[in-house]
Amino acid sequence: MSERAAPFYCPYCGDEDLRPNDEGHGAWECGACNRAFRLKFLGLLSRGLQRADNGGDELI
Repeated sequence: MSERAAPFYCPYCGDEDLRPNDEGHGAWECGACNRAFRLKFLGLLSRGLQRADNGGDELI
């Protein structure tokens, strides 16, 4: 089993000063904005993304 990927930046302020939080698996804290957050993988979508003609992503 491999290690889980770590976030590269805070979802609230965008800073990169992140460290694991003591609250458990997937919990992180940001040293810049002093927020704590948790990341969780929910699963794969049954439908995929397909490129639309207008250049945006379109669900099929």
